[in-house]
Amino acid sequence: MVEGRTTGLSNAQVQARADAGLRNAAPNDSTRSLWNILRANVFTLFNAIVGSSFLLLLALGQWRDALFGFAALGNAVIGIVQEYRAKRTLDRLAVLQLPSSRVLRAAEVREVAVDDVVQDDIMVLRAGDQLVVDALLLEGQGLELDESLLSGESVPVAKLPGMELLSGSIVVAGRGTARAVRVGSESYANKLVAEARRFSLLASEIRRGIDRILRWIAWALLPVSALLVNAQMQARGGWELAWSSGSWKQAAVGAVAGIIAMIPLGLVLLTSVAFAVGAVRLSRDRVLIQELAAVEGLARVDVLCIDKTGTLTKGRITFDAVHDVDGAGHPGWKEVLGWFGLDPDANATARCLAGIFAVDGLPEAGERVPFSSATKWSGVSFADGRKASGSWVLGAPDVLLQAGSPTVVRALGRASALASEGLRTLALSHTAGRLGSHHDGHQELPRGLEPVVLLTFREEIRPDAAQTLEFFAKEGVSVRVISGDDPRTVGRVAQQVGLGPGEGCDARSLPEDPRLLEEVMESTVVFGRVSPAQKKAMVQALGRRGHTVAMIGDGVNDVLALKEADLGIAMDSAAPATKAVARVVLLDGRFDRLPAVLAEGRRVIANIERVSVLFLSKTVYALTLSVAVGIFLLDFPFLPRQLSVTDGLTIGIPAFFLALLPNRRRYHPGFLKRSLQLALPAGLVVAGALLLITGAATAGDKVGAVRTAAFVALSLLGLCVLAIVSHPVNGWSAAVLAAMVIGLVLVLSMPAFRDFLDLEQPSPGLLAVVAVATIPGAVGIFLLGVVERRARTVRLRPPRRSEGDA
Repeated sequence: MVEGRTTGLSNAQVQARADAGLRNAAPNDSTRSLWNILRANVFTLFNAIVGSSFLLLLALGQWRDALFGFAALGNAVIGIVQEYRAKRTLDRLAVLQLPSSRVLRAAEVREVAVDDVVQDDIMVLRAGDQLVVDALLLEGQGLELDESLLSGESVPVAKLPGMELLSGSIVVAGRGTARAVRVGSESYANKLVAEARRFSLLASEIRRGIDRILRWIAWALLPVSALLVNAQMQARGGWELAWSSGSWKQAAVGAVAGIIAMIPLGLVLLTSVAFAVGAVRLSRDRVLIQELAAVEGLARVDVLCIDKTGTLTKGRITFDAVHDVDGAGHPGWKEVLGWFGLDPDANATARCLAGIFAVDGLPEAGERVPFSSATKWSGVSFADGRKASGSWVLGAPDVLLQAGSPTVVRALGRASALASEGLRTLALSHTAGRLGSHHDGHQELPRGLEPVVLLTFREEIRPDAAQTLEFFAKEGVSVRVISGDDPRTVGRVAQQVGLGPGEGCDARSLPEDPRLLEEVMESTVVFGRVSPAQKKAMVQALGRRGHTVAMIGDGVNDVLALKEADLGIAMDSAAPATKAVARVVLLDGRFDRLPAVLAEGRRVIANIERVSVLFLSKTVYALTLSVAVGIFLLDFPFLPRQLSVTDGLTIGIPAFFLALLPNRRRYHPGFLKRSLQLALPAGLVVAGALLLITGAATAGDKVGAVRTAAFVALSLLGLCVLAIVSHPVNGWSAAVLAAMVIGLVLVLSMPAFRDFLDLEQPSPGLLAVVAVATIPGAVGIFLLGVVERRARTVRLRPPRRSEGDA
């Protein structure tokens, strides 16, 4: 016998178990430490190159050429903040929704913190409590648990002494005491979500594309940098002369300019900013984005997996109607229903009656029988009086009513018809006699029960569900309903919102073979009796078929599937564990928020795609120019500060505004390929123009004049690339383009800017070369824009239907 079973543990026993590590505290060592986050975002190849270049220029006293260092700092800070926020979210992962728990200690009921519960504590359970540990039921009176957060099945489960109670389940009826047997990381709920605690970033096509570009640049950067450094030293008379004369410092500045130009620093920064702004916009609609890349996630989704409870429905039973069966004239039946609704031991269904029916003038209740799922009924008797005298029983019609009188036959037929419509049905019956007696430990029904009324209850369907699902169908997103409930119930609910024929597939009969499961997932829409492991397997099966999957859920049983999906979405009613794992949380539980998330994702993807052309074209021309300069031993035609200004006018500043403009273009896979199809030739055109200017410069042209000519040509051609990227031009994009042109004019005309950038007046011959290089280059860039727009129109045009197509 466990010590302290009747009076609970003493203070000394509690302390002994706490010292032995038997407290209800789960270890959290699965997310990355702050040091690891800092190391991953700071100590990278590009940051090392940018940081060393920044320090080198400062050491050489060239602070004006070190402006690029602040962009690198911004990238690192944003990356650290994003990952640290994800770490904090996962560290707060908790299944339990209550801040305290009720235990019996030293013969006294106490409220203690969840973490302070120890093994062998006696838990005092009442309706509405949530189990914070795994426990063994010692005593129970009509105890029923809602295990839907664990299993997905919304039907309460009756518990008898000696049965195990799992953490995360909720007491919906009755009361009892239970002994804690597994606490902390050993409890069922903590084991279930252990896999969800592992840190991972959301799959993002934009992020994957940018990472691929950065890998390509990383491979090319070191050999090209070596070529560039050698060329700068040779352009100043060779290594020996450059070192002895001190001109190596200018060579270093030129080499740094070429190296930094090849790294698209602003693209990473701008992508994070666009995601962050999208998240802020969605937060105004009560949509919480827990990882920035989730903003684009829903725009890529083509299969949406949803649970019935908490998603299609509000997760609670509501009273539907009263159905007369010729007994409604019995006095006091409405007041009796009100009493059943207010009964402290009432189950969730009976509690729906509270507030619908008033308790007025009833005599004092006498004998009573609490509801039990084993018997499927509850009862109460009232003393003689003018109202409600006799015994009343509320329960399942097929249990209470035995075929006999015509009234009973009609009631049973009516109850069967109502149940076939997906309605939960109860019967209120009456007898003048007493409640039944106990026999072999079971409560017997009283004799002579006659039906008074039938009551129907339904799961409350979210009013926005049907409209939202219709929207996704029009957008080409298919839906799968995956629930732990009875497949017939799930099928009928799905049918009410326009999904499926009204019958669901029983997941217990699903094939275990992954390939066969894939075929079933492609052809079937509604599933019932799905286990948490099956939900995960279903999401994996859809993923193997090439689908981008979003999973919406609210229970702990959804956690593994949410983690496996490309995008996890939690409702407001979700368990804290589910919310922590989800990338998107609908804070007000409104299903119709998802179209706004889709629209925001499309805006972000489309805008990032078009501004990426600006950054990638710069990388192309910088890489091409650096290779050519290295091979032909030319002087690099820019100072770092000059490139910083051209980047700001033609890329950084306009890209920031373009990334935030409205854009309703529908998502299509292939972000990186489409970006490179325009950026690659445009970058080569710019590089060709700059090489022409650099190569055509005569011995009489000063270095500063050549750099000024290259600066003007690069600025003009960069504005041409900006113009084609801004298409289709509207008031906002035209204003951005005009502002950048004005900015260039100011830079070239104001002495302060000219002095800062070290600009010199080019010779007439050099200006003629600029015109010869720039005008054809601009024409070529605009032609590229026309070709790209036509190609996009062809890609987006729907295929022609043949005459035989229906």
